Amino acid sequence: MTTKPLKKGATYDDLVRVPEHYVAEMFDGELYASPRPAYPHARAAGLLHAKLGEAFDFGGGPGGWLIYIEPELHFAADVLVPDLAGWRRERLPSLPTGAYLTLAPDWVCEVLSPSTEFIDRKKKLKIYAREGVAHAWLVDPLQQSLEVLALESGSLRHAARYQRDARVRAQPFDALEFELRALWS
Repeated sequence: MTTKPLKKGATYDDLVRVPEHYVAEMFDGELYASPRPAYPHARAAGLLHAKLGEAFDFGGGPGGWLIYIEPELHFAADVLVPDLAGWRRERLPSLPTGAYLTLAPDWVCEVLSPSTEFIDRKKKLKIYAREGVAHAWLVDPLQQSLEVLALESGSLRHAARYQRDARVRAQPFDALEFELRALWS
């Protein structure tokens, strides 16, 4: 992904014409596309989904969540694809049947890559805050870090930062403790 849009004034039809081996997103009518993530990125997202999913989505822990990998989210003129997103079951009680959701998640996780970090931090976090996403995580497999952000006064603000092999209890999943190094090894 570049920090410049592929097309301004793009429509959803433009987005669906992007080849499938790219992740396509739109921010205020500007179309962006990035290649599928590298293995450190994919591994961190997959292991985090497995860890959180086991405890909070499909049993074995406190439950109460639906957690998805790369869901397509539509908010006004914006189409976003976070690496992971979760909804409390009280807000999304059953599996959606459509190709995308318009209900903002309660939590999102963006796994940073050098090519996507600017978009994830600048454009996407602003939209998530506007839509009322209460918690966001930024995972950086190259820096081996996890930044935890919480919605406060209309902005997602830093609540905690963990690095390398720290033991983590992070909102909104602080009922579970896990070793951060599991995402990099």
